[in-house]
Amino acid sequence: MSENKGLGRKILNIFFEEAPEAAKGTPVAPATPSQPVPAPIPRSVTPSGTTDAKFIDHFASVLEKNNLPGPDYFEFRATLKNLTNLGLSEEQQFQAAWASFKALSGGTDPSGLVTTANQYLSVLQKDREAFLKSVDLAVTEKVGGLQNEQKTLEQQNEALAKQILDIQNQINANKERLARISGEVDEQSGKLTQNRANYEATFQQFTEQIKNDTLKIGQYLKS
Repeated sequence: MSENKGLGRKILNIFFEEAPEAAKGTPVAPATPSQPVPAPIPRSVTPSGTTDAKFIDHFASVLEKNNLPGPDYFEFRATLKNLTNLGLSEEQQFQAAWASFKALSGGTDPSGLVTTANQYLSVLQKDREAFLKSVDLAVTEKVGGLQNEQKTLEQQNEALAKQILDIQNQINANKERLARISGEVDEQSGKLTQNRANYEATFQQFTEQIKNDTLKIGQYLKS
């Protein structure tokens, strides 16, 4: 794709009609029990993600920065998108888009479209790997630190319970902190897992469209 002003917005437009609003999470209210709170069981269920506006913009920016010179898969996809409301069959849309692309690029082999599409898939995959690594680090720093503090305080409470009554105030203070930590762990875990799920859903939207197009190129466009 040749460079031009507003490239990122054009990339958005060939994949989406409108960028959806970013999903808003619901804060989890911390519990305030009067008794010691046991360590919560780590959450293992990953929520279903939704296409997220901030990740749409992110992927568009990633693709823009890694834009290949000259006409490529993106010009083909843009042309294909413009044909969706003309009442043509899917095969007719791909054939018409290919004819238009050949006139623009001078290309004669649709395998070039697959090659550039796969290059963009590789770019997105590398970005996903970096994102997931950053999520894991965030989980370790934010959630792991709270869980370690929680474990330490519980051990302190076991020792304090065996001591004389004049340290009961310290025990009660630790109990209150434990109650707050339970809420903080849930809140931080929920935010991070939802953010990851939203990323995955948006990643899936991009990659599935590109993969589907490459399959249809192979199906409908013969060298």
